[in-house]
Amino acid sequence: MDYHSQIETEAARLAALAGDLSVPVPTCPGWTLAELVTHVGQTHRWAAHVLRNRVQERIWSRQVPSGLAEGQSGDAGWLRAGAAELVKVLRETDPSMEVWTWGPERRASWWPRRMLFELVVHRADAELALGADPEIPAGTAIDGVEEFLHNLPSAAWVTKSLAALGAEGATIHLHASDADGEWTITQGPAGTISWARGHAKGGAAVRGPVSDLLLLLYGRRSPAALTVHGDAALLERWLSAAAF
Repeated sequence: MDYHSQIETEAARLAALAGDLSVPVPTCPGWTLAELVTHVGQTHRWAAHVLRNRVQERIWSRQVPSGLAEGQSGDAGWLRAGAAELVKVLRETDPSMEVWTWGPERRASWWPRRMLFELVVHRADAELALGADPEIPAGTAIDGVEEFLHNLPSAAWVTKSLAALGAEGATIHLHASDADGEWTITQGPAGTISWARGHAKGGAAVRGPVSDLLLLLYGRRSPAALTVHGDAALLERWLSAAAF
């Protein structure tokens, strides 16, 4: 998958939505489009900094210069500039280079996929805020579901919440209604998860368009908008704990 080109496309789509930055973003409580754009643009600059400087230890995005004055929010032009710089750095970086990530592998190849889905989900946030229905191509959404599941066990802030569920052994099945995509998630001990592709029964099962399944995992779609079978309460609890 050409993540670099997709990042360019998604960044342009988000920038095109960044007109009235005072619009509230309901899927990111407390944010307006100004905060959303600033967050995404800062994330791009953070990733570019990590790769350009071959960072080996955790660094927070707020530690990376944004080019904004204190208290200033980003706008569409600032967002585009950061995305262009990120793509340039990604294209110039050896994917096998060892570098810090918060995911399960410490390679530069982890970053393009993560940055794409950071953009896809926040572009959907902006569209929902403006009353539009997000459209995500099925192939991209399938990859997004698997990127989410791949990284979830490494998201310590999420596994802590999952551990508190007391749901070890519980299973959740996701079934795309418009694409060849099925996954079963199994809750393990101490908040860990495992997952597998393919058809299976789960304690809770949810079926719908794969783009909606992706947005469901990120807390941007309610299970009520899809078809749910089995333990709906478990599904609600798990999704609430797992979203990041």
